[in-house]
Amino acid sequence: MATLLKILQVILMLTAIFMGLKQGWAMITAKPDMLRMLERLGVVHTGVTALGLITIASALLILFPRTFLYGNFLMAASILFIMALELQHKDLRGVAIEVPFLLLSLVIIYLGHPLTAK
Repeated sequence: MATLLKILQVILMLTAIFMGLKQGWAMITAKPDMLRMLERLGVVHTGVTALGLITIASALLILFPRTFLYGNFLMAASILFIMALELQHKDLRGVAIEVPFLLLSLVIIYLGHPLTAK
């Protein structure tokens, strides 16, 4: 059972890291879809780049046991920021899209880093 839990932790953690790097890179390189979504919410180009850097930094921080919690906190905070912007623009569909990513961060925090002893 403990082995299955560790495998689940690794899969969820790698998923979050991959998604964070992918989305962060899309923000930094100003992919048209990402720019369109965030500019619709009122985020200027500099803000999109900053959010991308924060997202990539949080994904990298998740990798290491000592910074695992900080990385997940940053990831969850950036997701909450986007959700707040979506709510401000009354886009419930956009909020609903972000909910699974927020839950992923929270579940990963609950499970902990797979390389730390419990």
